[in-house]
Amino acid sequence: MIGIAARMIKHKKLIVFTFVLIAMISAVAQFFVSVNYNMVDYLPEDAQSTRAMKIMEEEFTASVPNTRVMINDVTIQKALVYKEELASIDGVSDVIWLDNVIDLKVPLEMADQETVESYYKDGKALFSFSVRDGDEVAITEEIYKLIGEENSMAGDALDTAISQKMAGSESLYAALLLVPIIILILVLSTTSWVEPVFFLVAIGVSVLINLGTNIFIGEVSFVTQSVAPILQLAVSLDYAIFLLHSFSDARKQTNNPEEAMELAMKKSFPAITASAATTFFGFMALTLMKFEIGSDLGVNLVKGIFLSYISVMVFLPAFTLFFYKWVDKTQHKNFVPSFKGIGARLLKIKIPSLIIVFAIFIPSFLAQSNTNFMYGLGDQPEGTRAGSDFNMIEEAFGELTPIVLLVPKGDLVRETELVQELQKLNHVTSVISYVSTVGTVIPPEFLDETIKNEFFSENYSRIIIHKNTGKEGDVPFSVVEAIQEKVNVYYGAEGLSLGESVTLYDMKNTVNRDNRVVNIVTVITIAIVLLVTFKSISIPLILLITIQSAVWINLSIPYFTNTSLVFVGYLIISTVQLAATVDYAILLTEAYKEKRKEMSARKAIKETLDEKTFSISISASILSSVGFILGATSSNPIVSSIGLLLGRGAMLAFILVLCFLPAMLLVLDKVINKTTYKANFYEEK
Repeated sequence: MIGIAARMIKHKKLIVFTFVLIAMISAVAQFFVSVNYNMVDYLPEDAQSTRAMKIMEEEFTASVPNTRVMINDVTIQKALVYKEELASIDGVSDVIWLDNVIDLKVPLEMADQETVESYYKDGKALFSFSVRDGDEVAITEEIYKLIGEENSMAGDALDTAISQKMAGSESLYAALLLVPIIILILVLSTTSWVEPVFFLVAIGVSVLINLGTNIFIGEVSFVTQSVAPILQLAVSLDYAIFLLHSFSDARKQTNNPEEAMELAMKKSFPAITASAATTFFGFMALTLMKFEIGSDLGVNLVKGIFLSYISVMVFLPAFTLFFYKWVDKTQHKNFVPSFKGIGARLLKIKIPSLIIVFAIFIPSFLAQSNTNFMYGLGDQPEGTRAGSDFNMIEEAFGELTPIVLLVPKGDLVRETELVQELQKLNHVTSVISYVSTVGTVIPPEFLDETIKNEFFSENYSRIIIHKNTGKEGDVPFSVVEAIQEKVNVYYGAEGLSLGESVTLYDMKNTVNRDNRVVNIVTVITIAIVLLVTFKSISIPLILLITIQSAVWINLSIPYFTNTSLVFVGYLIISTVQLAATVDYAILLTEAYKEKRKEMSARKAIKETLDEKTFSISISASILSSVGFILGATSSNPIVSSIGLLLGRGAMLAFILVLCFLPAMLLVLDKVINKTTYKANFYEEK
């Protein structure tokens, strides 16, 4: 390591120039990376709704309705005019209203009232239609111009448009809050006004390079765009702190800054490498998710951790040697009081800590797996226009969600039987198909091409079902299952369904599988890294029990508070929290293990807590600040839930590492000694 460090230091000018140049290029390149806000695109290729969507796009010009508009105080004739005006907006297609379901020449009193009131009720008309993917912001703004303030709009396209508009401003707002807080924490943790800038420059360069290199991927998800840069900064800032603290210590041994940096790189290399490895492999587990939002985030975080590691081990030493005199000139007194004596105080609660954690360990595990989950983005906040519009539409017409069926074309008798069965299902308010709208008497060949294309493609018939339930939950998913069972009876695997409820149903099944795979792989990979790091069988188990307990307690809180949790956030944080906070346990255990070679277990743990509590508190406060600010500033439920869980998880991990882990190390001291290769623990004579 000394030889490698010497060569890198020799070429420090070239290293600094190269990293700065790449960072500048990356800063520009990131603006050419597109952001995908459509969660449907991240379902696996073999998902039923994904296959249905491909067929729909290949064979039909029409698409699944994803937006609803309610017009108040309108007659039938005026409603038809509105329908034409909506259809004339570029990007709006397949506007469905009452005239698609019944013949308006027949008096409304003679029609099925439940069907009529799904579209027209108390002078209010409800239209559903599709908004073109990728242009949601411009199209929804055009719709608002048409309908004015007094009418309402809701739907998936509007949610996407709001997310797109808010993403940039929210990320900037989060950064403006976060950077001063991190600088304040780092100023308190150092004795130089400039040193925190070095930390941020080293990790900031790697964050920029990570964002810019996404251009080779071409596209990232909105979750990755919002979460990955901030998470990379928070998780890898420790690497820079480890190196510069080692450099500061090494300068007390030698007056030559370059020699001091070589010693610092050698000394900090094992700790930084172990810390990066656990995080790296933990995030690697996310790449195994079939629901590709997780794998998209995983790839970016893995790339980010690797770049941060390279930046700290290559760029930061070179950069520091250029500007170390600034550190000397900007020294300040230590603002934080000594933590000496905290070890003795924490050891007084070791027994209560063990009892409490083991008492809630199993209940937390059971509770976190029984939390009420959401799989979509949920509803818009009530204080916004979108939230208010959604509530007004729900109050007037109730919940209404479309499902589209694609069945093999050609057998009108079989299609008729299926439609009749679908109409009998609970919560189905209308079924729009060729056989229910035109009838079986008139052959499709005698119809106008535009009418025929609404229902038929070359190989498929299209059936639109409206159900009076929400998008997700036990009842909506039971309706999806009932519809798919009916389709299966008549068409087997050839009948396909799609729509937001179907997508969320597929998402639920996909992420449930992902949850098992990702959690198992995360634990196994981190256990292997810990096994190699500590050369012990017992220490990895103790560390994993400590951090996994914090994860389960964190994820069980929504169950005990009876709040819903976005499942994608739950799935990602169960991996991210374990990977990001296991470093606290590694730092404390590594120091304890070294001290245990020279002194008794009790004395070793006291001194370790006195020395390492401050370092661990800095890491935990940065990560929890990142999480809580992300949770507070993001209007996107997935990003917000990841932030809240991350902030709370970092604090819980910090508490357990300081209270529960020392107790475990003391109680199992003899077991650790026997199950650790060359432990060489001190034994009193």
